[in-house]
Amino acid sequence: MAGRKISPNLALDQLVAQRIAAGESIVHLGFGESRLPVFAPLRRALTEGADRNAYGPVVGDPDTRDALAGYFSRRRLPTEADQVIIAPGSKPLLMALQLVVGGDTIVAAPSWVTYAPQARLAGKTVLGVPIPASCGGVPDPAALRETIRAARVLGHDPRILVLTSPDNPTGTHAPDDLVRELCAIAEEEDLLIVSDEIYRDILHTPGTDLLSPAEVAPRRTVVITGLSKNLALGGWRIGAARFPTGGWGERLRADVAAVASEIWSTLAGPMQSVARYAFAEPPEIRERLTADAALHGAVAGAVHRIMVDAGATCRPPTGAFYVYPDFAPLREPLAEQGITDGAGLQRHLLEELGVAVLSGHHFGDRPEGLRFRAATSMLYGDTPEQQRQTQTAADPLAVPHVADALIRIEQALAKLPR
Repeated sequence: MAGRKISPNLALDQLVAQRIAAGESIVHLGFGESRLPVFAPLRRALTEGADRNAYGPVVGDPDTRDALAGYFSRRRLPTEADQVIIAPGSKPLLMALQLVVGGDTIVAAPSWVTYAPQARLAGKTVLGVPIPASCGGVPDPAALRETIRAARVLGHDPRILVLTSPDNPTGTHAPDDLVRELCAIAEEEDLLIVSDEIYRDILHTPGTDLLSPAEVAPRRTVVITGLSKNLALGGWRIGAARFPTGGWGERLRADVAAVASEIWSTLAGPMQSVARYAFAEPPEIRERLTADAALHGAVAGAVHRIMVDAGATCRPPTGAFYVYPDFAPLREPLAEQGITDGAGLQRHLLEELGVAVLSGHHFGDRPEGLRFRAATSMLYGDTPEQQRQTQTAADPLAVPHVADALIRIEQALAKLPR
């Protein structure tokens, strides 16, 4: 294990926090946290569950799993309580799947910083496949077919396909026809689909629908979700998984539960009280989800416009709270200042311009790419009071601390060479 490092997003967040505490002025766009205050009913649910100090079932208590099954069923994924597992965050569930399913893992390039390291921790070869022009989070179908063919020639055994929609880092979601095409490839190639839908409830345009791979390939898709992003509960660590019906899905769930019993035992009882309330989605939760999705869309859209005006190409964000600009149009003038890759651009933005972002190479993108992820949700405020002001504003872009941060980003990027 010698030589392993803290995940780059967490490491950057810690670094920026230390430097801000030391008096530096930094616009922090480097960490994928929904920086919003805890919704009061969630706090009450936690308090009401505070006396739950027994372990309880590994997979979660029946009432919490019933609520989770209802959450999935309302999203066109009919689900029973014995198909799901509730856990301390989605990361442990993703890791458990890597441990119990054999073969190698296919991920989109770029994709969330944790997918590939987890697969490697499980002893797998990671096969990165470029994303299409239309969106992130999923591999280009033609490139996927070629990657599978070439991998098998070399003796690899691709068995897991990780898809994310909406995705981190590009903040976009996959169109239905693309999802269907990827599911067809998974069927042909006998791949398990791990569909990470933790951002599913953060689609910017009201009424936008999302096709889950579990609707198209239900017998071979595990769906991952949680409350870290949609309800801004990252520090509370509540995640969940939905497994396929049938004998294979039951065995897979049992294997993940066996791993859980040896690593995390169960989700803490008070957090299960929160999960039961949140996944039941009473009206106030549905209203909060809708309002927060609109906020995320407004701020991400503003940052996208700034990036494009600064000379980048960038997919318009449609979900989550990220943008992923490509400053390739400025490659020549940037190179004249010694900035030739993503790591160099990240370093320059932080050290010279006071803007923290995370370079694309951390997400499996090509190191020479001049791309980075900007997490726009970090702009909502540094205190619960500021965050609440942003959250309740009719126009979040007019809130003084948000407007100031946007101006600072615009001014910093204007200093890049043209």
